[in-house]
Amino acid sequence: MDPLAQIKAARNNRILTENIFDLINKRFPLVVSGIQRIEKASQIHFPISYVDPSIIIADNINSVDIGILFARTIPVTVKNSVQIIIQISAPLVAYGLKGTIHAVLAHEFLHYLELVTRLSKMEMVSDEISGNLFENVYSDTTRLLEPRSVFTDKTLISHITKRFPSGFRDYKLEDKVIKFWIEKKFPASKISLDTNTIKLDAKLLTRIKFDEVLLQKLEIIHAKNSKLRKKKLY
Repeated sequence: MDPLAQIKAARNNRILTENIFDLINKRFPLVVSGIQRIEKASQIHFPISYVDPSIIIADNINSVDIGILFARTIPVTVKNSVQIIIQISAPLVAYGLKGTIHAVLAHEFLHYLELVTRLSKMEMVSDEISGNLFENVYSDTTRLLEPRSVFTDKTLISHITKRFPSGFRDYKLEDKVIKFWIEKKFPASKISLDTNTIKLDAKLLTRIKFDEVLLQKLEIIHAKNSKLRKKKLY
């Protein structure tokens, strides 16, 4: 899969300008280096990923909360089975700092590991996401693995913990995205988190086959994660 296929299509269809396309193409090596770094630090292959030519804005109709989703980890149906992919927003690639891009990729990688664990144990048929951004952030931070249980790269761990203390916020990046992407009328879509649900057919779950080596590594990671969380409590 060409991770820039949709970006190239958007350029060819004049949805993205030549300048934006060149900027994304020029900075894409930061994504590649981030993926390589994550694989080296975890000894686990990064899932299939691609750059989406849009930005997703999540808001809560019951409050003034609004958030920009720079990447998402999504289970999709492929050939009567389920494939987990990571969707990376084009503005993150275009305007994010190296450390920010690597932190977002690493955070989504933790989501990937969490989904693999739940799917392999048949623990997810319908995963409803809270419509409140604060509740969603709380669920996110309590559900994911501790970065220290997955990665050996101390700088990468620092990037994650500093940028995701209680949900991801990068005000300089958000300002750039608003000014140079949203206000320029480049592709953007607004969703409400209370409609952002994942529904999987139970029959599909029975057809999923994960690599045994990956599952063995996850068992070791979860044991280490449990010890780290116990240390936090006591």
